[in-house]
Amino acid sequence: MPTKKIDINRWLDKLKRIEEKVERLALLSQLSQILNSTLDHKEIQRRAMEAATRLMKAEVGSLLLVDEEKHQLYFEVALGDREEDIKTISLNFGEGIAGCVAQHGKPLIVNSPGKDPRFFKGVDERTEFETRNIICVPVRVKEKIIGVLEAINKQGKGKFDKEDLSLLNSLADQVAIALDNSRLYQELEEMFFQTAESLADAIEKRDPYTGGHTQRVTLYSQAIAKRLQLKPLEKKWLKIASVLHDIGKIGIEDHILRKPEPLSPEEFDIIKRHSDMGAEIIEHIRQLRESIPGVKYHHEQLDGKGYPDGLKGEEIPILAKIVAVADTYDAMTTDRPYRKAMEKEAAIEELKRCSGTKFDKGVVEAFIQAYRRGEI
Repeated sequence: MPTKKIDINRWLDKLKRIEEKVERLALLSQLSQILNSTLDHKEIQRRAMEAATRLMKAEVGSLLLVDEEKHQLYFEVALGDREEDIKTISLNFGEGIAGCVAQHGKPLIVNSPGKDPRFFKGVDERTEFETRNIICVPVRVKEKIIGVLEAINKQGKGKFDKEDLSLLNSLADQVAIALDNSRLYQELEEMFFQTAESLADAIEKRDPYTGGHTQRVTLYSQAIAKRLQLKPLEKKWLKIASVLHDIGKIGIEDHILRKPEPLSPEEFDIIKRHSDMGAEIIEHIRQLRESIPGVKYHHEQLDGKGYPDGLKGEEIPILAKIVAVADTYDAMTTDRPYRKAMEKEAAIEELKRCSGTKFDKGVVEAFIQAYRRGEI
């Protein structure tokens, strides 16, 4: 019986293709985990684009999102040297490869775009880029198309194929989940901030002389934070602390809170309790505990003459240092029944004078920079 000859090269080639497929599936799993490790909308979009180009072994790629009102697609993220130019371009539904995918909901591979009448040359012309081939898939959330994901120019002289399409579709599903989770988280966060602002507004209504104080302190604190090396989470806790910094005043009696004359020493001692009371209120809400330092210590001073604990220098948390400057500036530039508001420049000079003794120098400097740029 004759022995069947085995084509070693064919089997080695087949084995290599299997190994490559396993590697790409492993990469897809890894990229999906990276995508879902953040709830930041912008970061998800950037990671999605990086994942698509890496998974497809493409030169560049883009994520286009749907504008439902205008029935258009706009480039949210576009990897490559001309990203800013590309992001100024929008496509109508049905225009270009991406527009066709958004309109019909079907993925496309176009390996000869110059010969395809659906191809939109405007992007290449504006960016001086040459599209050799393109793969584009819809991004769906609950059967609703919210955008399209595309990779452009397979590295080397390769072309996109059905395996690429299957992997990119799987990635688009993960992108959709990550974007939808981010959207839901942002909606919950916005609802929470609105609830906190409503509570602060209700407290302010007890004191007719401080209308709008909370909103201004929050605005000033955010302007300061832009110029300091705060982490994103610190900025979030700062915003909450700014909104809730006077929440403890809910426990102060009206005849003291609304008194039109200067407070007596005994009454001022009662007012000073509001920072401790505010911290006690927030302590019962686990999700807010990271904001407590900004609420409890925003009346502390670097020289140790503040309250409630007489903290000094670096003992005072950065959130409290920021709220302190914002709160003090607003108090100085707002009318009170027993004094008129200071001129803004006079208040700035007072912050400078107290810089390094009452207030943190870096925070005061950041505040003044924001003020000079018209952000305050």
